[in-house]
Parts: sequence; structure tokens; C-alpha cells
Amino acid sequence: MERPEAVRATSAWTARALGVGAHALAPEEGMPLLNQAWGADHFFAALMPAEREQVGRVLEFVTVPAGRELIHQDEKGDYALIILSGVVAVDRVQPTGERARLAEAREGDVVGEMSLLDAGARFASCLTLTPCRLAVLTGQALDDMAIDDPRIGMALTYSMARRLSLRTRQLSARLGALLASQGPTPR
Repeated sequence: MERPEAVRATSAWTARALGVGAHALAPEEGMPLLNQAWGADHFFAALMPAEREQVGRVLEFVTVPAGRELIHQDEKGDYALIILSGVVAVDRVQPTGERARLAEAREGDVVGEMSLLDAGARFASCLTLTPCRLAVLTGQALDDMAIDDPRIGMALTYSMARRLSLRTRQLSARLGALLASQGPTPR
């Protein structure tokens, strides 16, 4: 697989980082937080220390104040955020403008991975509820990792896909319980 050098684009995160007041966090501070947040993850834990350092070189570590919208619903997404510390609200904005809380993401959780993996529009908006430390994974960085070191690229992809799958199962269980509590539907 060859990397199309001439087609490189800047991630949407570059502009969003300015808009949310993100400040760089040194990799020496970010990597221990990532190791703490994802240390028990099967795929991430299987990486050798040098491979984890390589992951740290493709991630951008940042701090973001509370009350900042990291992701806008319906935008095209080319980055995912790993929560290293803090709390992020995941809200679906209704046609009336009201926000319906879907979840609160915490240490180790990932937001924005659906759009990163499927190139679709963002399903929800994500707002920092507390000051947060984040690791930013852009689509370009993930593509580069998949080409340069497929083992590491696959570990990152599997880790995100596993979290997405677990969240989907939880949602399915909640939806099933809700439907069961409403009784049978008339035919």
C-alpha cells in the first residue's frame, strides 16, 4: 500500500483545537496517562514499550477547558479523541435545539471513533464537562500507522472497534429493556 503524499490534508482537528482553546500537552505527560487509561486494553497491552512510544509519536496530546464543544453533530469527522482525564458529555442535539444526553465519556473512553472509522457524519456532539486531557488520533495518523507499522495500526483500530462494539451492545441492551417495559406492540 502506498501513501498518497500529494493528497495530504490537514485534519479538522487543527481548526477545532484553536476554537476550543486546546493547549499542547507534552508527550512525556500524555503517554503515562494513555498507558494508565488503556493499559488493561488487550490490544494496547500487547504492544511492546517501543511500539507504544511509536503510538505516542502519532498522537497529539492536549488539554481543553470545561465547556468546550470538541465535536459537532453532523459534521464530517476525521479525528477521534481518547479521554485521558476529565468528563465529556455525548449529546444528540434534537431538532428543537435541546440536547439529549446519550453518555458521559471518561478516562479510557473514545469519542469520534465512528466517523473516523466509517467516514460518516458525526452522530452526536461532545462537550467537555470538566477540564480534560485528551489524545487526538487523526485519520491521517491512523492511515500512516497502518502503512508504516500495520501491527500498531491494527492494535489502535481494534481497540477503538472493541470500545465501539461494547457501547453498541450496551445501547442494544438498554433499548431492549425499554421496549420490553412498554409491553407487546399491537399488530
